[in-house]
Amino acid sequence: MQKQICLNRKRVFKFLGMPVLIGMFFYHSGCETVSRDTLTIAASANMQYAMEELIARFKEESGISCELIVGSSGKLTAQIVEGAPFDLFFSADMKYPRAIYEKGLTSGPPRIYAYGYLVFWSLDQGLELTNEGLLGEEVRHIATANPETAPYGRAAEDLLRGMGVYEKIEAKLVFGESVAQTNQFILSGTAEVGITALSVVSAPGAKGKGQWRAADATLYEPIAQGLVHLKQSDPEKEKWAREFDDFLRSQPAIDILHKFGYGLEKEE
Repeated sequence: MQKQICLNRKRVFKFLGMPVLIGMFFYHSGCETVSRDTLTIAASANMQYAMEELIARFKEESGISCELIVGSSGKLTAQIVEGAPFDLFFSADMKYPRAIYEKGLTSGPPRIYAYGYLVFWSLDQGLELTNEGLLGEEVRHIATANPETAPYGRAAEDLLRGMGVYEKIEAKLVFGESVAQTNQFILSGTAEVGITALSVVSAPGAKGKGQWRAADATLYEPIAQGLVHLKQSDPEKEKWAREFDDFLRSQPAIDILHKFGYGLEKEE
């Protein structure tokens, strides 16, 4: 069985040796055919590399194929509200999954599947990733995800305010639509420093690319990331979605999440 939808084409850049989406998928009526023989997973950009490994391991164990759609949590939520045919939604927060649940678009309430953390990342090995370094003249631009649409962007703003430097460096801030675009700003040199997800610098491809420092997690709320099952009429895909959710609780999946810097309990 197939369903007719249209999604705009992916814009793919090479990042850490892997393709990275910095464009968005916009759902609209029309013409592109999407197979109903796969589980369609929409995930926030910070989860891209961890999710790719999770999907590969899940297929190895279950034989079920998955299609991964990556973007900012806010944009993915807008697509879901407009009818995008996703089966599972992995957000970078709980706000968006709750909003979808309250609209009656899910088969149940959201649950926290992981906690995410922030890091400062720079390609310049000599740059000090401290308050003084951020304020210095050598740092002209600081990249973060957009706090309007990306939970990691809101956490980054809270972090900078907690450090007492937000007002002083506000003019230096450049915003990516998502964590993925923030990373592109860092790697292209558009920004001398960026605030991104620990999961990004934990990816194997990030080794040897500049330097990073974990942000003080007492200055922002570790990011509770939510998962929801979206309503659908296909019983088989509902079953697959439950299987994937169950898989996330298995030791192999937990190991993958830990590998990419995610916590399963909030660290105090």
